[in-house]
Amino acid sequence: MKAHLIGIGGIGVSAIARMLLLGGYEVTGSDVATSLVTKELQKLGVRIYIGHNIRNLPTGVELVVYTPAIAKDNVELLEAKRSGIAIRSYPEMLGKISADKYTIAVAGSHGKTTTTAMLGAILSGAGKAPTIIVGSLLKDKKSNFVGGSSKYLVVEACEYKRSFLNINPKIAVITNIDNDHLDYYGDIKGVISGFSDFVKKIPKDGYLVCDPKASHLKAVIRQAKCGVIDYTKAPHNFKLKILGDYNIKNAQAAWAAAKLLSVPVVKAKKALESYGGTWRRFEYKGRTANGIKIYDDYAHHPMEIKTALKSARKLFGKKRIICVFQPHLFSRTKLLLKDFGKSFGDADVVVVSDVYAAREKEDVAVNSDQLAETIKKYHKDALYSGDNRHTLTLLKKTARKGDVVLTMGAGDIYLVGEELVKTT
Repeated sequence: MKAHLIGIGGIGVSAIARMLLLGGYEVTGSDVATSLVTKELQKLGVRIYIGHNIRNLPTGVELVVYTPAIAKDNVELLEAKRSGIAIRSYPEMLGKISADKYTIAVAGSHGKTTTTAMLGAILSGAGKAPTIIVGSLLKDKKSNFVGGSSKYLVVEACEYKRSFLNINPKIAVITNIDNDHLDYYGDIKGVISGFSDFVKKIPKDGYLVCDPKASHLKAVIRQAKCGVIDYTKAPHNFKLKILGDYNIKNAQAAWAAAKLLSVPVVKAKKALESYGGTWRRFEYKGRTANGIKIYDDYAHHPMEIKTALKSARKLFGKKRIICVFQPHLFSRTKLLLKDFGKSFGDADVVVVSDVYAAREKEDVAVNSDQLAETIKKYHKDALYSGDNRHTLTLLKKTARKGDVVLTMGAGDIYLVGEELVKTT
């Protein structure tokens, strides 16, 4: 059996690749660039092509899986359609998997990756043997997929393009709702509508785990025909290994969901306090030879930036914090430009690198230089650095002993921090 995955470097599609490998498939895939995710898959025997070409489709391929982030006119996708090959989007694959499982789906604008991973760790520690699909690499496994032997599926549920509506949850967790993915939803009302439709999918004998008092949740809860569990009533005295006060809320949400599955309190607490984190979530990358500490975080939305920097300031006190921000998507940068400008108050220096376009084409109406100028209206020290190479050069000149450098964004800015550790 052969399967080909378009956008295999995507964190979701790569999990499907691992699942198919365990199922006995010969897996190939393509993407626009190499990454840690693609390198880990190659170690497992996956053949990966950089760039999209109809020649990438192997002879005899029976299944093509693609990410919703690719263009509709992707040549590999069009060739698969022309050839009559079975085609499934990543969300459709999740729906197929969850249809036969007791599914616990974790959604939310922020914190869903960590909450999913925490819940997976709790259930695994309690002997529930869940299948886990999470939007980052678990540190202890270097994988975003765990193949479990039980009926339980713990899955991160992404709201982009209403992808989570393909999932069939028995229990749904919503960490929070914010104004993200406005390139698709248009405004916060559209986002709320998407989450409302998601909640409608929970059966009467299921549960919605959330903070009923949080912004935008009231309208969503009104759509629920299931039980509603307030995760803020869960214990909050966890001694977590991972940084960030916001992770206490993530732990409460995971704990509340696990309690519904009769996980003993002692085991849940032990799992949470042993949890080591995931890739790119306030991750310590190392220390340079001249004493600069490097951290990395996936934050790419104004609220995430504020929250991460607030935690960094609490942790590092009066040390100078240099935040290196790589905007993710031209559309997000344009729509939330003013909000981004106000988000860096807890950093001493803000360095803005080029926009990481990802699935989008360049938009000349907005750029990182413009974002840096917007940040300057609210912050005394912000500058534009250019691409990753120029950003690294600037940091080598700017950062000094005792500083903390925090790279931030959903693109490849983490590579700058890794190179700084190696070469400084």
